Amino acid sequence: MKAIIYTRYGSPDVLQLAEADKPLPQANQVLIKVHAASANPVDWHSMRGAPFMVRMSDGWRHPKDGRIGVDLAGVVEAVGDTVTQFHPGDAVFGRGTGSFAEYVCARVTSVAPKPAALSFEAAAAVPIAALTALQGLQDAGQVQTGQQVLINGASGGVGTFAVQIAKALGAHVTGVSSTGNIELVRSIGADQVIDYTQADFTRSGQHYDVIFDTVGACSIAAYQRALRPQGIALVVGFSSTPKLLNHMILGPMRSRSGKQQIRMFMAQPNQQHLLRIKELLEASKVVPVIDRRYPLAETPEAIRYLEAGHARGKVVITVL
Repeated sequence: MKAIIYTRYGSPDVLQLAEADKPLPQANQVLIKVHAASANPVDWHSMRGAPFMVRMSDGWRHPKDGRIGVDLAGVVEAVGDTVTQFHPGDAVFGRGTGSFAEYVCARVTSVAPKPAALSFEAAAAVPIAALTALQGLQDAGQVQTGQQVLINGASGGVGTFAVQIAKALGAHVTGVSSTGNIELVRSIGADQVIDYTQADFTRSGQHYDVIFDTVGACSIAAYQRALRPQGIALVVGFSSTPKLLNHMILGPMRSRSGKQQIRMFMAQPNQQHLLRIKELLEASKVVPVIDRRYPLAETPEAIRYLEAGHARGKVVITVL
């Protein structure tokens, strides 16, 4: 089968289209023929081996596992010995390591039935970004009807899902984006949009119950200014390694001294949450926003574009 692999850390130039062995599913896995995948920041962090924490799990000098890609949508081709939930021919979407390939194996708990009305490309755009938004807002942020929620980076992959999911949870949503993306953010349901090139949301005088930040460029003090007394800031992205460490270490320390909470957040694979997202997709309460599509052979260009930080919604890689 054809797959994108890498044997050293570096720029998108290290990614190669190569022939690889077709994987075999373990007992609790399904083998999926991939129709489409999508790119996420986790992919280029793995590719570059940066920040340094990545290498603690992926390999210090070079990647231990040359596969790349996580999000996917496709059709089950075979199932492991203990799998009863899925059968060959089922259309699914979810997460599987090495999804930038013609075939991938995924744990049965990491995938869910694909919404019938959704294309494979649209379904592949969903998993990591939508799971991050749902788990962050619903579970960690405990967003309630009528609360004030701000989404920083509202036009990006995670941000576009966060705006829609916050609205589905009943919040009044403020999105933060650049001038060129204001109409996009309004079109997916934001009640208010702040142009970050014209105004600093942390100095506007408005206060929020939940700040969901996909950019991570703010200081701890800035979050505190913009939060209500018992508000929470969930940081799911970072602009630099010092900012990441600041949010990881100082955020929880400052949170102990008051009622405000500031912390990093990362989603975890969860089939029940995927099924909840499937419901939202089928009800048209959430619609994937796709910026660009690239064929598998052009995955390096897809990652290069995503890494530049200007994608409006998701970047999808078509395999079939």
